[in-house]
Amino acid sequence: MLTKRIIPCLDIKDGRTVKGVNFVELRDAGDPVELAKIYSDEGADELVFLDITATVDKRKTLAELVTKVAKAINIPFTVGGGISTVEDVKVLLNAGADKISINSAAVNNPAIINQMAQEFGSQCVVVAIDTRTIDGLDFVHTHGGRKPTILQTQAWAKEVCDRGAGEILLTSMDHDGTKAGFANEITAEISSMLSIPVIASGGAGNMQHFKDVFTVGKADAALAASIFHFKEIPIPSLKQYLHAEGIASRI
Repeated sequence: MLTKRIIPCLDIKDGRTVKGVNFVELRDAGDPVELAKIYSDEGADELVFLDITATVDKRKTLAELVTKVAKAINIPFTVGGGISTVEDVKVLLNAGADKISINSAAVNNPAIINQMAQEFGSQCVVVAIDTRTIDGLDFVHTHGGRKPTILQTQAWAKEVCDRGAGEILLTSMDHDGTKAGFANEITAEISSMLSIPVIASGGAGNMQHFKDVFTVGKADAALAASIFHFKEIPIPSLKQYLHAEGIASRI
């Protein structure tokens, strides 16, 4: 069995880590470089860094901050926010990122997934999908969750896989920040449908939620933010819990 990954997420706005509920009501959660080092030292499997207003503000991810974070950690590091060209990816990989995450750019120009996969390899390309349920159907949202699209989430997930994405970061906007548990149903549906790993995001509130998303939700990795930032669940304790529950994870 492949080990399940625990991934803290740093949502960055104006150079600071922030966290909200359902993508709004942001509050400060600390210095991203300090947090990144703590998570790396505590045994996080990977780290995700999302400049959450980069696309909205029409500016590029802060490459300088990426460099500082990369120097502070020794685990794989995914960077997203405002990435829309092959040149953007080169800048971030040179700054120290191991993978990049695209969302709005992929929706606007799906062929960019193929181009990035061909240029840098599928293992480098993570497609983030922000999903919300509307009238019983799951729809993709872009621009930090602000802009609904007509794309149905399941069909879009299959398309990005077919186009060469190496991984999907699936965030349930309905669950984000609620601490009521991950969106296990859609996560399981997409995980079962695709040949690439699915990272579940949105809704972690306790250790049981992680067990559930790995078993019921069939996720390959689970991403969380506030419960780690505000010291509600220490990563070493979470790893020990999962191990005791028979879920393979790197201790």
